[in-house]
Amino acid sequence: MAGGARRLYRRILQLHRALPPALRHLGDRYVKEEFRRHKAAGPAEAQRFLREWENYAALIQQQINEDKQNVREKAVYGIQLTEEKLNDFRDEQIGQLKELMDEATKPNKKITISKDSEYKT
Repeated sequence: MAGGARRLYRRILQLHRALPPALRHLGDRYVKEEFRRHKAAGPAEAQRFLREWENYAALIQQQINEDKQNVREKAVYGIQLTEEKLNDFRDEQIGQLKELMDEATKPNKKITISKDSEYKT
């Protein structure tokens, strides 16, 4: 994966700037890990990988545009994965998806400062 992959990588990170901060952080980290993991992929796998990320970028671009135009009441990013799509995943990918879901659904920790204590979470 060379120049085209690098452009796509930068485009995705740029698109993530329009996401809410928590989603941006999670998305950026995941994209960086995935592109690093597939750096030495063979031609067929690299082509499949890039095609999926191009689809992701197009989807996120569309959802960002819809959010800017207030098409939906609440901003929604991403899609539901079909059972067919999930069946195509390798065990490693299912594990990564579970980790991503766990991370995305973690309650946000908020730090508050009060006079009688230093930091509370």
